[in-house]
Amino acid sequence: MKLLDFAKKHMLVLDGAMGTMRQAGLATKEIHSAYLKAGSNVILTDTFERNSDADIAAAVQTAKEAREGYNAFVALDIAPSGQLLAPLGTLHFEDAYKEFQRQVLAGVRAGVDAIYIETMTDLQEARCAVLAAKEACELPIFCTMSFEANQRTFTGTAISSMAFTLTGLGVDFIGLNCSVGPAEMKSMAEELLKWTHLPVIIKPNAGLPSFENGKTLFNVTPDEFAKAMEGIIALGVSGVGGCCGTTPDFIEKLAGLARSIAPSRLAPTVPLAVCSASQTVPIDRVRIVGERLNPTGKKKFQTALLNNDMNYITAQAVTQITAGAEILDVNVGMPKIDEPQMMTNVITHLQSVVSVPLQIDSANSKAIAAGLRAYCGKAIVNSVTGEDAALHEVLPIVRKYGAAIIGLTLDEKGIPKTAKERLQVAEKIVNTAISYGIPKQDIFIDCLTLTSGAEQAIAYETIDAIGMVHKTLGVQTVSGVSNVSFGLPAREALNQTFLALALANGLTLPIINPNDRGMVDTIYCFHQLKNVDVGSSAYIERFATATMTTTAAAQPIHDITYCIQNGLKEEARLAVSHLLSTQEPLDVVNQVLIPILDEIGKRYEQGELFLPQLLSAAEAAKAAFDLVNTHLPKSQDGDKHSIILATVKNDVHDIGKNIVKVVLENYGFHVIDLGKDVPIHIVAEQVQAHSVKLVGLSALMTTTLESMEQTITAVKRVDPTIIVMVGGAVVTENIAKKIGANFYAKDAISGVHIARTVFGAEGN
Repeated sequence: MKLLDFAKKHMLVLDGAMGTMRQAGLATKEIHSAYLKAGSNVILTDTFERNSDADIAAAVQTAKEAREGYNAFVALDIAPSGQLLAPLGTLHFEDAYKEFQRQVLAGVRAGVDAIYIETMTDLQEARCAVLAAKEACELPIFCTMSFEANQRTFTGTAISSMAFTLTGLGVDFIGLNCSVGPAEMKSMAEELLKWTHLPVIIKPNAGLPSFENGKTLFNVTPDEFAKAMEGIIALGVSGVGGCCGTTPDFIEKLAGLARSIAPSRLAPTVPLAVCSASQTVPIDRVRIVGERLNPTGKKKFQTALLNNDMNYITAQAVTQITAGAEILDVNVGMPKIDEPQMMTNVITHLQSVVSVPLQIDSANSKAIAAGLRAYCGKAIVNSVTGEDAALHEVLPIVRKYGAAIIGLTLDEKGIPKTAKERLQVAEKIVNTAISYGIPKQDIFIDCLTLTSGAEQAIAYETIDAIGMVHKTLGVQTVSGVSNVSFGLPAREALNQTFLALALANGLTLPIINPNDRGMVDTIYCFHQLKNVDVGSSAYIERFATATMTTTAAAQPIHDITYCIQNGLKEEARLAVSHLLSTQEPLDVVNQVLIPILDEIGKRYEQGELFLPQLLSAAEAAKAAFDLVNTHLPKSQDGDKHSIILATVKNDVHDIGKNIVKVVLENYGFHVIDLGKDVPIHIVAEQVQAHSVKLVGLSALMTTTLESMEQTITAVKRVDPTIIVMVGGAVVTENIAKKIGANFYAKDAISGVHIARTVFGAEGN
């Protein structure tokens, strides 16, 4: 029986912690056999750390030998790369893709039954691995991600964003693993089940880790684990297993619960929404789509595209969001531009600065494909026409990447003059999209706003068409509102009137300039009148609490806080240049830049900002610091404020350490980065060579805590006064104390606090 057929009738019981069992001294085949005997019907290959082609072949063979005599399946275990993908890091998407696909192909050749992508914290990396698997084989694909107690991944991904993105890509099973124990994971499972119809897999840790006598221990017993998992199974999940700390005893208890249960779950009513990695926008009311990232009629934007000026483009995006845009339309089509490449570049840069969902706007199918490949989330594609050739060219691309689609009511004959004829084109688009597997709720229709000055007699047909499409087809509608007034005086008045009429007839996504305050005011008024804004709270906040101007004012060019908070590097450089004309460089650092970074760090700690915003702000701050440094006298203190960072021996995951490095550097500290999987003696030698006061060590895996402890011992042997801070996914404050560290850094901002404590005011 194939795995997918088996899963329809049986609860999947996965295995437990390979690393925990290896740490106990067992061989891989023994470990597989123990989990199979305990009741696992899916076992994962021992390839989380070792994944050369030869390693994969050997690991698959070992698993297949172990499962002889059992009705069980072998899944190729694929782990994170240990690096951050662009735009958060330096690993390029296609390079990561090639590496993941190499692993998948090696597993397929060796005869695995499924691909299991697990412990992902970066949604972009999860996407990359899934696409690599889907484009290399037809095996079932599992993908599970690791969320912290705040229901965000380390990089800020929301559970809803993960659900929409991976469901859209067409994985077969979606789920959660690692990070927390079963009690903490129950609410996460409930959240995930709300946002996807896919079978859900849950694999928690055996509670929280501690470190005793060189061993990692966990605080949940097999009986306690099973009792907590009973509540999770009752939610309607389709598979269970264990992660760090779960031995065969845990899986035996779990299998006893699951053995008599067939997967049963009421199909959820998943809301219509689009998302970025960190922000989900339900289309449950009128949502503003910003129109300004478009070269048509915008000379400065055209120049920015020709000059590859990403700073100007991201600044325009930030300005629209500040003014109220909830989705951004992105169009880069113009002569002399490689549109697919430019679309990739622009989307990559936008994602490093803004968190709102994006709408990929192009008539070029290659540009659409390139944009969707680069985009981390569930995007909207604007657009496809009712022409047969366009439909069959674009819809497969949209389906592959799980996007929503905007259909334009025009066909081979052009734009129909009447609303009824446009409805007919819309119906054709909807039916064709559904035939390609695109859910009806992900289909939007643009009834095409005509210029009233040139086609006054039929301009109102668009309003009628919006109403017909909304009522007859039951799909959402889109409109580029400002087209109606092109070439006429008093455009704002005509635009507002058209918008109000369109909203009353069912318009959901108006594409407008959010800096036109009157347009946005109209939407607030509409929500108040329709009782969408219950209690009129948003209406009152907008109109009753401040003196307003007729248009949303752009932030001043010299507002350094605005520039850094929004990740605008060039603007930050200009703003600090302005400050340096009236203030001393050290005053700019201590009285302006450091307080701004402290506030950003505080918001990050409070969960108001996430990793992408933290890193983009850090990059903007770095641009400001670099300019200030050119005005400061050269320091003669050598390595006085240097900090050594390293990921410990046998741990190849570099993400956390790299983020700490970026943030420390932007607070003015000099970081000596030794990299990952650093031998113990190398760390000790570098401490001695540089005479540093502070060392930071990182570990992601429970199996490398012993290495971390040995590294601390080695560096303190070199210099007993050395200060060591430790962090990483498996490290806790208690573990930090047990292994001899001076400080526990739960995140990058904590690392800054520690460095400032160690160096005092001198550090900045």
